[in-house]
Amino acid sequence: MSEKIILIVEDEKPISDILKFNLEKEGFKTMQAFDGEQGLNLALNNEFDLILLDVMLPKMDGFNVLKEIRVHKQTPIIMVTAREDEIDKVLGLELGADDYITKPYSVRELLARIKANLRRSSSENSAEKAVENSNILKIGRLIINSERYEVTKDDQLIDLTRREFELLRFLAEQPEKIFSREALLKQVWDFEYVGDVRTVDVTVRRLREKIEDNSSEPTYIVTKRGLGYYFSNSK
Repeated sequence: MSEKIILIVEDEKPISDILKFNLEKEGFKTMQAFDGEQGLNLALNNEFDLILLDVMLPKMDGFNVLKEIRVHKQTPIIMVTAREDEIDKVLGLELGADDYITKPYSVRELLARIKANLRRSSSENSAEKAVENSNILKIGRLIINSERYEVTKDDQLIDLTRREFELLRFLAEQPEKIFSREALLKQVWDFEYVGDVRTVDVTVRRLREKIEDNSSEPTYIVTKRGLGYYFSNSK
C-alpha cells in the first residue's frame, strides 16, 4: 500500500492538507493540486494510482478535468462534490468517473472508497494480463469482449465507461440471477453498502440508454420490482 500514489485536486488548502495527512497516515503517497489546470497537468504527466477530483475548481472545473484525463488515461477517479444534485453524479459517471462522494463526508468513508477502488483496479489489471480470447460473451445482438474491454451491438461499437462495462459483464455472466443494489455495490463497486445506492441506479440507466433499443422497455437489464436487477437471457 505504501507505493500507491494519490493525486488530490482540491482548491481549499485546509481540506487538501487534511486529506494529505490522513492518506499519508494510511501509508499512501500524495501530490496536491489547487486548481483544475494544475490538476490536469499533473494527472497527464505523472502516473497515479488514484485521483481525488473536486468538482468546483478554479480555472477548470472537475468535469472538464475528468473529460480530458479520460482521453488519455483510465486512472481510477473519485469525484468529490458539495452538491446533492443527481445531475452532477450522472454527469460524472457519464464522463467516466469510477465513484463519487458528497461533502461533507467522513474520512473513514473516503478511505473505504479509495481502498475499494484501488483493489478493484488492481484486480482488473491482473485479470487483463491473464485474459484469454475465450472471454467473449455473445448474447443476442451483444458481444462483450473482456480482452479489449469492448461491447458491440449489431457489429457497432458501444462507448461504455469502465464501470458500465463491469456492471454489464457481471450481470451477463450470471443471466437470470437477481442482484440487489447493495449486492451490486459490493460485487461491482467493491464496497459495502453505505446508505446511498443511487450510483447503481444511475449507472443502470446510462447503460440501458446505450445498449437497449428502448431504454424505457429494457430487454437486457431488467428490473425485478422490490428486489433489484438481472440480465435477461431470453433474446
